[in-house]
Amino acid sequence: MSSRGHTNPSSSSSAGASKQRRKQERAEKVAAMRAVEERRKRRRRVVVFGSAAAMSTLVIGLAGWGITQLPDAEKTTPLPELVSGEGTDLPPWPLPEDPVALAKKASLRVAPMEGTAEHFHTHLDVIVDGEPVTVPANIGIHPAGTAMSELHTHDERGVIHIEAPTDDKRYTLGQLFAEWDVKLDADTLGGLEADETNTLRAYVDGEPFDGDPARIELKPRGQIALIYGPKDADVEVPDDFDFKPGE
Repeated sequence: MSSRGHTNPSSSSSAGASKQRRKQERAEKVAAMRAVEERRKRRRRVVVFGSAAAMSTLVIGLAGWGITQLPDAEKTTPLPELVSGEGTDLPPWPLPEDPVALAKKASLRVAPMEGTAEHFHTHLDVIVDGEPVTVPANIGIHPAGTAMSELHTHDERGVIHIEAPTDDKRYTLGQLFAEWDVKLDADTLGGLEADETNTLRAYVDGEPFDGDPARIELKPRGQIALIYGPKDADVEVPDDFDFKPGE
């Protein structure tokens, strides 16, 4: 008997199974592709978020750094009138009896508390005959602690604090010496005079400063050195200072 016109059951079953496998394989492939794409999207989101967070942290960090560490932009206001102290004793030089009156005489503002609009620090080294001279604590501060100048010291490290109510002023080393009541000019440091044997040299950040050191401008994290002694003395000039964090 002829089999023409009849379907082989086993062949039909095999074709159906093969079709089902291909369908399953396509579904698995599509699922795998979707999974890969989803992982890519997640990675992109993580990278974008991480970059944004890093940028935000950087901006905040730079802003915080700028508040306490970066030097101010160059100010256009003129330097204050040249001033200095009158004391001509030999070192060490103690605190004066009335720092508030001397601060006002040096055109420095005095208030019960530090100002907050301007806040930076400069360091001063005074070296006489190769030996450091102490820059005393509390220059510019009333002995009773009831008032202080916008330019003052808190300890004996030589760190000069500028804490002012406005940020439109400039300050000089001569103003500090006026508060300290120690004479300072191109040839004089207290009772020490430059002569044929001894010199008075000034340096800013390790570089020589020509002229009257009382005119040296105080700038953020600056390093100032006044060195008095024999002309041929070999003295190591400080060119920087290890400020504390936030100074």
